[in-house]
Amino acid sequence: MASQDWAEKDFYKILGVSKDASEADIKKAYRKLARKHHPDTNAGSAASEKTFKDVSEAYSVLSSKEDREQYDAIRAMGGGARFSAGGSGATGGSAGFEDVFGDLFGGGRGGSRGGSQGFNGQGLPPEFADLFGGGGGGGFGGYQPRPTKGADRTASTSISFAGSINGTKIGLREPNGDVIDVRIPAGIKDGQKVRVKGKGQAGSAGPGDLVVSVNVKPHDFFVRDGNNIRIHVPVTFPEAALGADISVPTLTGESVKVRVPAGTPSGRTLRVKGAGVKTSKATGDLLVTIDVVVPQKLSKEAQDAVRAFAAATADADPRAALAEKAKL
Repeated sequence: MASQDWAEKDFYKILGVSKDASEADIKKAYRKLARKHHPDTNAGSAASEKTFKDVSEAYSVLSSKEDREQYDAIRAMGGGARFSAGGSGATGGSAGFEDVFGDLFGGGRGGSRGGSQGFNGQGLPPEFADLFGGGGGGGFGGYQPRPTKGADRTASTSISFAGSINGTKIGLREPNGDVIDVRIPAGIKDGQKVRVKGKGQAGSAGPGDLVVSVNVKPHDFFVRDGNNIRIHVPVTFPEAALGADISVPTLTGESVKVRVPAGTPSGRTLRVKGAGVKTSKATGDLLVTIDVVVPQKLSKEAQDAVRAFAAATADADPRAALAEKAKL
């Protein structure tokens, strides 16, 4: 069982026992609940069938000293297995892997005790074969556990911003040394999940899946907004006042020309269609916010030019309407 599944389930509460319950208390609680909710005595009740599975799962973990110690440790940490994939840069290579919590990913002891492993034909642990007065392999009343798909496993990984834009491939290493390749599609957003079919827990109706949460590292220049990309580009006062064609970088590494209209104020955003994030379903735009730069140092000639400009525009008052706007 994936540690994330353990962290999200309170097996003590399911069995109705305290966290310091003895082995005998756990066995007694399970016997009572299994007898009450067994499918043979609750035919057609989906609620009882689910409860029976839950208490059986709880007992399979808490009745094992090793599993119980692992479970208590995971619950104390409040988290699940997390795997970080190294080397997933702009090209998305899968070199370098890091395993955290090792055998919690699928059970390094050769398989988890969770679910129905080790249970008899009645869906009961061997030590409870006499619960309904019969220990035959056919089960009480001919009941056979319904085949179920194995549980999903969960993991998380971090990738570069470039990897999220272009797509990449990362590898998650199992405790036995096997590596699961996970393909990250181009355009994936921070927090989205990728499902790898058939890499979950084993089940009588087939294995579950591996669900990987993807965290995207932020970029120093590009900021994602949906499928759009936002950037800030500085321009000089003459460029903003008179208009200019400027060159701005894009996600592809190439530059595009953007026309800054005459009289553009600082903070205005210009749009470059189709230069944003490209996914299988949509393509975003590049949103260019203009920042008018005020020079920190001016030569004497530049100061004289600014003074001449100020004299030539003395009749322009940008604050003329403030008093009217400020009235209550």
